[in-house]
Parts: sequence; C-alpha cells; structure tokens
Amino acid sequence: MAKKQKLKIKSNFRLAAGRSNTDLAQKIAKSLEKKTGENKAEINFAEQLDKTIIRNFSDGEIWVKYEDSIRGGDLFIIQSTHAPGDNLVELLMLIDAARRASAARITAVIPYFGYARQDRKDQPRVSITAKLMANLIANAGADHVITMDLHVPQIQGFFDLPLDHLYASTVLVKKLRSLDLPNLVVASPDVGGAKTARAYAKRLNAGLILIDKRRPAHNVSEVFNIIGDPKGKNIIIIDDLIDTGGTFVACARALKDAGAEQIFGACTHPVFSGQALEKIESSVVSKLFVTDSIHQKHPLFVNSSKIVVQSVADIFAEAILRTHNNESITSLFETDLIPT
Repeated sequence: MAKKQKLKIKSNFRLAAGRSNTDLAQKIAKSLEKKTGENKAEINFAEQLDKTIIRNFSDGEIWVKYEDSIRGGDLFIIQSTHAPGDNLVELLMLIDAARRASAARITAVIPYFGYARQDRKDQPRVSITAKLMANLIANAGADHVITMDLHVPQIQGFFDLPLDHLYASTVLVKKLRSLDLPNLVVASPDVGGAKTARAYAKRLNAGLILIDKRRPAHNVSEVFNIIGDPKGKNIIIIDDLIDTGGTFVACARALKDAGAEQIFGACTHPVFSGQALEKIESSVVSKLFVTDSIHQKHPLFVNSSKIVVQSVADIFAEAILRTHNNESITSLFETDLIPT
C-alpha cells in the first residue's frame, strides 16, 4: 500500500498566537508538523509561536510585536476571545500589527468566539455585542476567520469576510461512542439546542429528550418540563458551552429525579465561571466531556474526577493547512449538525 503523502506548505506560511490558550496553540503546532512532515531544518511551527512577543506595561496596557518579518506571509493567529477583555484586545492588536507589517493574508483562528450569546436585542437599549466583535475583527484587518461551535450558527452572517465554522462533534461523538452505553438517550438543555441534540442522537443511534427551560434572570435557569421519558435511560446532555453550570446541573438533577440511570455531559466550550466547577463536582453527572477551546488551569478542573478533555488541535491544524493551500475544508464540517 502506498504511503500517504504528507501535506506540504509554502515558504510564506506563518503561525502566531496570543496568550489566551497557549497550550492549544502548541498542540496545533505539533499537529501541523505531524501532518506536513516538516522538520526543524525547514519550518519549526512551535518556534514561530515563540517569536510572537506580547507584554504588559505596568499600567496593564498590552504591547505586541512579531520578532521576524511577516511581509507577504500567510499568517494564522490563534486566539480565543473569552473573558477578560484582554484576550480580544490582544487578537485585535496582533491583527493590526500584521496588517501594518504587510502580511499578505491574515486568518484569525478563534477556537472560542466570546460574546456570542449577545446576538440580538432581547430587551430594549442593549448592545448586539456579537456583531460588534465581528466588526472589530474585520476592521482590525483580518481577511478570514476560522472558529468552532458558535452559540448560534447565524452569527456567521455578522462577519463581512469569509468565515469557516468547524464542529467539535468529530472528537466528541467518537468519545461518546466508546462509552458503549445501553438504553442511550441524548438530551438538550433547552429548545434552542434541539437540532444539535437530534443530530448527535442520530449519530449515536440514541433517543432524544428535550428540556423546557426558563431563564428569569442572567445566569439563572429553572427547569420546567422534560419532554420525553428518561426513566431507566443512560443520558448524555449536549450543549455548546457551560458557563456558571446552573443549567447543566439543574437539568442533570431533574433527569435523575425522573428516573434516569447514569448521566453524562458533552460541551465544546468549558467557560466555567463562578462556582461552576464546584457545582459539577458535586452533581449527579458521571462524566463531562469538554474540548480544550478554552484554557482552564483551576485545580478543580485539572484534578477533576468527572471532567475529561478532548483536544480539537487536529481539526484546527487540518483547517489551517487546507486554508493555506486554498483547498476545500467541507469534509471537516459536520454537515448533519448544521441546523436547517
């Protein structure tokens, strides 16, 4: 059998990263080396990351610089934009510096796109902040965006530049299948996630349960109705992100009280603000599978007996390579997870 040919890259390829998720950036660099077969005598991707210099002045202001020339380069900047706001500012400054340094093309690789939940005017006199973030990234000088599991796919329309929307289901579904659970049911913690949950259920050959949730205030949720029968079932709760953990834990508790057996969870973005980790550790959930789109270093996360991290580095590395070579990345899209 012929050996699979390694993908090649051009000499103008450049890789950079902000400080929001250096662990994932290093994993992407290693994956790129593996996929391309490049060695240190040619292109060292990790070394390119190290040549992005970011510092803070004593007053907190950020300063960025590319140590090597990026003139004419095809530059990929890896940076999630979760809180605090410094992560977004770093990304904007890295894009602006690259534009002023005459990079030929600038691609913002954003594993987690922050402010995505502020995507509409759900009450008077509020900002549609997701659109504002898209405008800032475009105006800073980005030519292209690669991101993963936006809170709602319609946010793609907020960007006035090409955007590739990847899905973490490639790694999450594979892991969930390996559990080999009998009487399996997939649950959506709200009606808005029903289509994604249905797609997961189809791929896992499982049933489907919907939970009718009401949110009386920010970061507060109440479970009202379970649509479906969880009694005697092993259940996987699917969501795009977990923030305070209130919704996730409340859903798990409601399903358990209704007679469910083991309860698992899967989400792409582990935001985990406030007391989320404490809530999850003390919850009825057996395991929660998350990705490394957001870097978490809290001891409860690192040493958790319940949280299992699946890396999305290979997906992003493949998307970066195909973008660099102007090739289609359709095969990386989980098309049956795109709401219709």
